[in-house]
Amino acid sequence: MRNIPDDDLSTAVWHKSSYSAGGNDDCLEVTHDFPALVPVRDSKTPRGPKLVFRTEAWSAFVENLKDHGA
Repeated sequence: MRNIPDDDLSTAVWHKSSYSAGGNDDCLEVTHDFPALVPVRDSKTPRGPKLVFRTEAWSAFVENLKDHGA
């Protein structure tokens, strides 16, 4: 995980992750504005903390979820 100041994410365009549940209250949002990174936030708290993963780490995380039926 990397730390990017919120100022650097202030102009990011956020999208609901295809891996989020169908409801509007438990959505994971990501932005594609950083080619080598995957910033992630909770849609309920858009001004709250964000996690930033390297693309390889995010891909491994998603694959692990798929492998374990999450």
